[in-house]
Amino acid sequence: MQAEPQGFDRVLSSMCTEPHPVARDAAERFLATNPGDPGTYPAVSELEDRAISMLGEIAGLDDPGGYVASGGTEANIQAVRIARERARSRGIETPTVVMPESGHFSFKKAADILDVTLTIVPTDGDHRVRLDAVRERVDAETALVVGVAGSTEYGRVDPLRELGSIAHEYDALFHVDAAWGGFVLPFTDHAWNFAETPVDTMTIDPHKMGQAAIPAGGLLVRDASLLDELAVNTPYLETTAQATLTGTRSGAGVASAVAAMEELWPGGYAAQYERSMANAEWLANRFSDLRYEVVEPSLPLVTADVTRETFDALRADGWRISRTGAGELRVVCMPHVSRSMLESFVDDLRRYESVAEPTAIGGD
Repeated sequence: MQAEPQGFDRVLSSMCTEPHPVARDAAERFLATNPGDPGTYPAVSELEDRAISMLGEIAGLDDPGGYVASGGTEANIQAVRIARERARSRGIETPTVVMPESGHFSFKKAADILDVTLTIVPTDGDHRVRLDAVRERVDAETALVVGVAGSTEYGRVDPLRELGSIAHEYDALFHVDAAWGGFVLPFTDHAWNFAETPVDTMTIDPHKMGQAAIPAGGLLVRDASLLDELAVNTPYLETTAQATLTGTRSGAGVASAVAAMEELWPGGYAAQYERSMANAEWLANRFSDLRYEVVEPSLPLVTADVTRETFDALRADGWRISRTGAGELRVVCMPHVSRSMLESFVDDLRRYESVAEPTAIGGD
């Protein structure tokens, strides 16, 4: 095979990054193991227990349940599935899921797959969910309320304590999607984790800011009995039941997640957060210097209203950038994003903007 993987030197839009060297090595060593068959592969099964224990430590939960998933999409689907099954056991035949418009598109997939109604509520001027809108839409049919801890477009954290309280008033479960934010939020003053908010289930992905190799997502539950809602019998395996969505899973993600967390938690992640946040603030200031309207970063993610012509020119020159739903340029300051990389990007931005005709970011 002649193909080579793409480098990260111009990747500014991804929420994944280059794995840490110890994570890469662990992934290669455990590539052929299957944590979906723990009776046959006990070593990787023990590593998965270690992964969940460490994820619980990061997320403020002393006795966590859960498993290493393929990513945030799978974990979010499983959270909806837990809530649906719990609601059905209480006689709710057509359960609903209430989610802010900042929620990840994986919940739309979950609603389609699981035949639940997805109710989307608006966000406020700071791109955080409006609590009044949630209160208007939550009712006796609500199985799950979703909060976001590090939104994919603006890096915002919803008022999670209040959201959880609303969910529990109606006996609904409360799920926090911290797929991207979970490995940076411990070093901020946001209330987001199991110790600080009444969250029941959480998505948290080691293969994003955790610097594990893909695929390594995470589903955590406050009460391990919630996983019983997912269990199916596995008659031909050495174990009797399985709660994961996929059956066969590569042990690469499990081993990689453990290796990365053992190497980096907490000091390495703290230092990386400081670097990433400093880069985000530096870039926001450069955008402001160039008279762009900027959504100031609260986590290491920056958006600015760069013109369509300039955006297209930057893409054509190899910069891997993306836009928000509203059309702003979006840059995620992941661990592979260096200051020199951003300086080069800003140099190109200045050059292209100087020759671009001003056109609205959403224009044709």
